[in-house]
Amino acid sequence: MRKLRVVIAKPGLDGHDRGAKVIARALRDAGMEVIYTGLRQTPEMIASAALQEDADCIGLSILSGAHNHIAPRLMELLNEKGLDDVLVVIGGIIPDVDIPKLKAIGVKGIFLPGTPMADIIEFINAHVRSRV
Repeated sequence: MRKLRVVIAKPGLDGHDRGAKVIARALRDAGMEVIYTGLRQTPEMIASAALQEDADCIGLSILSGAHNHIAPRLMELLNEKGLDDVLVVIGGIIPDVDIPKLKAIGVKGIFLPGTPMADIIEFINAHVRSRV
């Protein structure tokens, strides 16, 4: 069986990527294949990377407050590209009031600052739909 493939993306104009890199390393250490797309990614760039990399999961790191703009567009693009089976998780500064809206559009996991790495790894392993 192949390793889970996770695309980690840092969308929007936020230039702080330390958390994304820490998550990428933790997922890699847990046996996942991680593709880090880098800073300032658009939803279009992330969806294209997920398609090209045959991703099982997309992890977004958003600290800028742009999640209500970025996530709906990304989910729309994934649906258009036939990637609606890709698990989408978001980590970062997400106000409690926005969590139900994100889940309603298909974001499966939302991880706030301080979430243990083991919880994120366990969630991805438990919820990803293998497309092997």
